[in-house]
Amino acid sequence: PFCYNYTLRGDSIEIWQPQFTYYGFRYVEVKGAVPAGERNPRNLPVITELVGLHTSLSASQSGTFFCSNPLFNKIHNLIDWAMRSNMASVLTDCPHREKLGWVEQAYLMQYSLQYRYNMSRMYNKIIKDMYLSQTEQGMIPSIAPEYVRFKDGFEDTPEWGSAFIISSWYTYLWYGDDRSLKKYYPMMKKYMDYLASRANDNIIAYGLGDWFDIGPDVPGNSQLTSNGLTATATYYYNATIMQKIAHLLAQPDDVEKYGRLAVEIKESFNHSFFNSSTNTYDRNSQTANSIVLFMGLADETYKQSIINNLVCDIEKRNYSLTAGDIGYRYVLQALETNGLSELIYKMNCKYNVPGYGWQLAHGATALTESWQAFGFVSNNHFMLGHLMEWLYGGIGGIRQTEQSLAYKTIQIDPHVVGNITSASASYESPYGRICSEWKKKQEGFELKVSIPANSEAVILLPTRNIENITDYGVCLHLSKDIVFLGVESNKTKIKIGSGNYLFFVKN
Repeated sequence: PFCYNYTLRGDSIEIWQPQFTYYGFRYVEVKGAVPAGERNPRNLPVITELVGLHTSLSASQSGTFFCSNPLFNKIHNLIDWAMRSNMASVLTDCPHREKLGWVEQAYLMQYSLQYRYNMSRMYNKIIKDMYLSQTEQGMIPSIAPEYVRFKDGFEDTPEWGSAFIISSWYTYLWYGDDRSLKKYYPMMKKYMDYLASRANDNIIAYGLGDWFDIGPDVPGNSQLTSNGLTATATYYYNATIMQKIAHLLAQPDDVEKYGRLAVEIKESFNHSFFNSSTNTYDRNSQTANSIVLFMGLADETYKQSIINNLVCDIEKRNYSLTAGDIGYRYVLQALETNGLSELIYKMNCKYNVPGYGWQLAHGATALTESWQAFGFVSNNHFMLGHLMEWLYGGIGGIRQTEQSLAYKTIQIDPHVVGNITSASASYESPYGRICSEWKKKQEGFELKVSIPANSEAVILLPTRNIENITDYGVCLHLSKDIVFLGVESNKTKIKIGSGNYLFFVKN
């Protein structure tokens, strides 16, 4: 615990608060004074009022979420408190202890953060911090600014330093801001050269790995997944992004260079980590299977086997998770993009296994550093808050299409799962406010949508028959302004322009 000592002037009512620092806390103890109205035989100072001031970055709120399941609303609040508590001049790991900008959070939690807050200004600053912290050799340290240097894998880990490339790209996709890409592209190339210097036949195998996964030991370094798998997969992901950046910046030689590198890394990765006799990667962990699926590292022939391996591991553990800081976002993304949001619901709707519900059941008021809510680690950490992205993009259904930039073309595809009967989500995009609100009714499914001006949206509705759909009571097939795009995954796919819509799908 930390403490302040304050000496009163003693002549009148005094107001005091820390001026040049802040600390995260849950409980406050005051010694040497008594509350107003209490007995005071020693004539001690009297506390007339005690107020906790929550400090945070001035980023405005950009998203809202609510659904009919109270647990998911509590999880949203749990993650949000940890986000706000750790948004200072850097994205800190905890507000009470180190207050350091561990950069893996920057990209793994980036979409979650950006759904909830306008982070456009902050990410330019975070990326600049990484640039200023880059060493002469090209290494991006695991914390930026690098106020202190750690050893034993904490100073340099590929899954951390790669935030320099990945966050720059995500910021461009989300806000259409290419300034970091243009300004720091040479330094990104330098970081890729550094990673290449640490590779052995394109395999990088050092660092912390899937930090704080759930294994047989106390959480810390990765227990269930080889460091080489997550580090090399991230190296591959960097190469695919660098190819896209090179194309954007009209660097044809680099487009070829990074395209070729990605192919070479993929070949080495599969040679090193894939067992073709069992169709498994590494030790068949949730993280290993998910990162392979998310990054497209598996041969298409084996993709369904990898999905089955992931599902099987989750089911045999009674729908509990094992992935840590690096892996859990990829677990959620792999499941969601392969039509398995029902499994995400089953993993996160319970209180009796380590996870969000477990943390709430054990008294957490902000997201904790460990899934198990251990008291000996931080109890205000946002690094495991990846479910926030799914609450908005899965349950709420708000995403942008694959070819879209800055939410020019929105995708609304609510995932109706579990016992959830209604949900609403909104996001203040660069073009304006996007709203998605749905309800399950006895006679069908209702979806209310608001699309901002100068943008358009692709909507997916749960029926194969367009004649079952109306917009404000008008049959969809009679509308001239709505474009029918076909049927995908048993859903009718349509394209609409800006405006307000009220779709209803009859049972």
